Amino acid sequence: MSFKLLPAQFAYLTAQPGMRTNLRELTKYLVFLAAMVVAYSLLFHALMLWEGKEHSWLTGFYWTLTVMTTLGFGDITFSTDLGRVFSIVVLVSGVVFLLIILPFAFIRFFYGPYLEAQIRMRAPRAVPAELGGHVLICNLDSIAPGLVERLRLRGITSYLLERDPVRAAQLHSDELPVLSADPEDGAAWQRAGAERARLVFANAEDTTNTNIALTVRSVSADVPIAAVASDQRSIDILELSGVTRVLPLKQQLGEQLANRVNAGNASLHSLGSFRELQVAELSVHRTPLVGKTIRETRLRQTSGLNIIGVWERGHLLAVRPDLRLTASSVLVVIGTQAQIDAFNELLVIYDVNPNAVVVIGGGRVGLAAAQALRARQIPVTMVERQRALAPAMEKIANRVEIGDAADRELLMHAGLSKAPSVLLTTADDAMNIYLAVYCRRLNPELRIVSRITDQKNLDAIHRAGADLALSYASLGIESVMAMIQGHELVLLGEGVGFFDVALPFSLQGKTLAELEVGSRTGLNVIAIQAEGRTLSQYSPDLRLPPGGHLLACGTEQHLEAFHKQFGVGPLPAASGE
Repeated sequence: MSFKLLPAQFAYLTAQPGMRTNLRELTKYLVFLAAMVVAYSLLFHALMLWEGKEHSWLTGFYWTLTVMTTLGFGDITFSTDLGRVFSIVVLVSGVVFLLIILPFAFIRFFYGPYLEAQIRMRAPRAVPAELGGHVLICNLDSIAPGLVERLRLRGITSYLLERDPVRAAQLHSDELPVLSADPEDGAAWQRAGAERARLVFANAEDTTNTNIALTVRSVSADVPIAAVASDQRSIDILELSGVTRVLPLKQQLGEQLANRVNAGNASLHSLGSFRELQVAELSVHRTPLVGKTIRETRLRQTSGLNIIGVWERGHLLAVRPDLRLTASSVLVVIGTQAQIDAFNELLVIYDVNPNAVVVIGGGRVGLAAAQALRARQIPVTMVERQRALAPAMEKIANRVEIGDAADRELLMHAGLSKAPSVLLTTADDAMNIYLAVYCRRLNPELRIVSRITDQKNLDAIHRAGADLALSYASLGIESVMAMIQGHELVLLGEGVGFFDVALPFSLQGKTLAELEVGSRTGLNVIAIQAEGRTLSQYSPDLRLPPGGHLLACGTEQHLEAFHKQFGVGPLPAASGE
């Protein structure tokens, strides 16, 4: 511990509300001990004179302290029983008041708080004065760890604000970028450099987020603020508080889940836009594409659409010309809106399944999913255990079944055997995994789309039979990253995203064919951007332009592998991208 930190630690220590009381109590006890030593020294002189001996005042203090501390050198002793009784009293009181109570009082009233102050001072309380373009995160929730890692891979500094200094110190020890700061304190935002930040992410409760937004706006009128809204009714209040973009993640999660089902006529389901391009999905189930290889589909030649990935039971496969499509394959394509509309006109003759989609779970996510499906004129049957949720479901769903989803007769009555898809929207991962196994056994051709809460359960739910799983955390991460990078939210799947990769200097002037980016890193290049133009259809022999960007999709691990293989390109400016 550096001696330079000692004044700050003592200043912090004495500023604590209960510390002054502790110091008063410790001082009282030390005064009591001093009075006891003086009293014993006076009695020592009196008894020694009574025995006919004379000693100096210093000797009296010396004898008292050696007896009270049990050192007992034995060079000065009493010769009478009264003197020996007095020695026993001094010895016992020294053991109790000096050797037992004093250390306890010192630890309780001073040393314990001092150690706690040291712990609390470990986490930084301010960002470096020269730092700018950083992201400030207001709460450690399921989104924050993944967001911090994603920002790190993008070369963006981030800090988590933690109001509990002890917890902040622990997070700092765990190597998380953290500030010991209260998100509802204006001075904390000044120390965090809010006026120089790229984004403030308010991810606490709705009421807390409102206060955070008002506090941040008192420090900076311009910094962008993204805030999570658990309740739809909070959106207007958060916007009035100064939030730049409100993220109703539970509502959006339901809509994203609904967008990944098979139902009605075959069509490309839009996932959003990335730069000037539209991203969409197509389930090949009950279409002529089943059994064909990517090369045999001739999709690029006939429609101009570019296949950038193939989902196969929860795994995004790299595009290879010889990859053969199955009934469970889902193509991820990219192209212009006109190209997507033209291809949909060709698909409309293929009837996937006209029956109702089964939604299991009547909470906010389930209701949002059902509402999104009904907006697309897709019939919905909802299954929920709690009867109290029935009125809200009946306003949206074509049919409502109340009971345990693990009941085979209930699911059959709900139409699971003929349903094109089932959405598992409960907040319990174990239940969703159980239901995925159950539904897959009852209907092997069913498309199962599930919500997950904890990312560690992703592999388990895919093994259970789910075709696709999406989590609240991934949706939050992708929403914030889309806001930072200045494009629309595109959620491909759990852990899979789009990346705008600045070309490292070592790659400029080379071709993708000679670099073999996909085979060496797993990152799938979908377009090349340079001089304001985006090329989604290009020859592998095209030389990469100086100052260009690669638009690619993959996982964070793929992006990290790219950086390790080829280095990191020029980082974006602190003001944004």
